[in-house]
Amino acid sequence: MKRDIPFSKVLLFFITLLLAGIHQAAAQGTRFFRISGPAATTITAFNADGTLVWSNTMVGTNYTVQTVSSLPGGTNWVDYVQLPVTSSVNTNLIFSFNPPAGMVLIPGGAFTMGNSIGDSDILDAIPTNVMVSAFYMDVNPVSYSQWQAVYAYATNHGYNFVNAGLGKAANQPVQAVDWFDCVKWCNARSQSEGLAPVYFTDAGLTQVFTNGDDAPETAVYANWSANGYRLPTEAEWEKAARGGLSGQRFPWGDTISESQANYYSTNFFIYGLGSTNFFIYDLGPNGYNTNFDTGGYPYTSPAGSFAPNGYGLNDMAGNVMEWCWDWYAPPAYPVGSPYLGGTDPHGPVLTPGPGSLRVWRGGGWIHNAGILRCASREAVDPSRAVLSSGFRCVLGP
Repeated sequence: MKRDIPFSKVLLFFITLLLAGIHQAAAQGTRFFRISGPAATTITAFNADGTLVWSNTMVGTNYTVQTVSSLPGGTNWVDYVQLPVTSSVNTNLIFSFNPPAGMVLIPGGAFTMGNSIGDSDILDAIPTNVMVSAFYMDVNPVSYSQWQAVYAYATNHGYNFVNAGLGKAANQPVQAVDWFDCVKWCNARSQSEGLAPVYFTDAGLTQVFTNGDDAPETAVYANWSANGYRLPTEAEWEKAARGGLSGQRFPWGDTISESQANYYSTNFFIYGLGSTNFFIYDLGPNGYNTNFDTGGYPYTSPAGSFAPNGYGLNDMAGNVMEWCWDWYAPPAYPVGSPYLGGTDPHGPVLTPGPGSLRVWRGGGWIHNAGILRCASREAVDPSRAVLSSGFRCVLGP
């Protein structure tokens, strides 16, 4: 660690962190961090638990931790996390040296959620500032082998699933699972590891959700203080997908090609009565990803087939769509919607009924580039299970 060293005339400061030997999911070689803000600050400690202590800040402003992979000559600094300042002395967890197996820390902070780039065809994601607390997220979508192991435990401990789940290979994502299957699986994963389940069938949080999901209006309640596995909220998912970047279409930038994600490339789509809008950000080549379009549907891909995003997460765009906890609601947004801003929104407060929809994010191997954008939202019947549906889990810090 280096501290109290001015990086440039605009009063930037930096710390260095060598990740060699850290958990493989989190290790990405040498990483350097610096703090950028409206005035000089002082880094007083970078602790063994990954917390950064810094002071002499301007209260009521935002500072940004940025990262780069090499110095000297490190000019490609990218945003890592934005930290709103409420005190002159601050302690923030920005990295985890020992995350749960197969997970990485998503650092707590603020981000701009929604269609901040102004794409004209995204009408249900008005940009707003959201604060999200730190959490852990699976590096990869839940694999078929992971699914099968927990599924076997669950069905031997009183759980019932509508869909058994499918997978093209052990190291490829499970698919053909509905929202209810996923939240029950989260509960079973928690219990198999001695953690408290999150999901219940009653508002009093006394009946663990293990059975009964044959209708979209089935009520499920979350115990947000439980330490078990759960689906990400929509705000958590988008913050994680962006990997610290802001104002970009995808987790890595503004354009997409088959070298970056597993999706169905096409540079056009049809609106209404034949008008055409070209996907100028899709660099193709057109069609299914040629690295994986063999052996029959689904054309999913193995974990780690593409470069991770800034937080070390794979497949936050493409491969399989991912279920979120939230009920879907377009503008005008109801109470609880993350598009109203605030801290740790859990989604709209709705009474489930026929036609109630949950949120899908990220796009899959069968979807066009537009659906893979970080701000794109899909509203889906939670009892729907298709060959492009999957999920990943999160844990509290």
